[in-house]
Amino acid sequence: MQKLNVYFWRTLAITGLLCLPCFVQAASFDGSQNLLCAPQLVIECGADGKCEQAMAASVNLPNFFLIDFPAKDLSAITESINKRTSKIKSMEMLDNKLFLQGADDGIEGVRDGLAWSISISQDTGRLVMSASGDSVAFVVFGACTPR
Repeated sequence: MQKLNVYFWRTLAITGLLCLPCFVQAASFDGSQNLLCAPQLVIECGADGKCEQAMAASVNLPNFFLIDFPAKDLSAITESINKRTSKIKSMEMLDNKLFLQGADDGIEGVRDGLAWSISISQDTGRLVMSASGDSVAFVVFGACTPR
């Protein structure tokens, strides 16, 4: 009986250690750690209802962006001196997803402002972003990792 008890506790300890990264990863997508995100697939839709797949760069998205929770902003990871940023206006956890929302004026003097919304799965780090402006909408699929 004592031998069985030792095996039980050893198995329980090993199982707990193997599951620990799952809990740490899930907690990483709750707004407690900054995230590095990469857009992977972009769908661009016009006012005529026609949609096309596009590369992130072709719709002026960076290859990577940082979600900085203490500063409450998104910023492009780029070598350029003119780093683009967008403020997070609201943040909420719901159904194991982190939701962020904001709006961005874009280029000064150009009527290119967009409202955006991001959902990040707390389980996987998968990202879905939608953005809309004058006669255009974007849906972006990607992934984030803690930074």
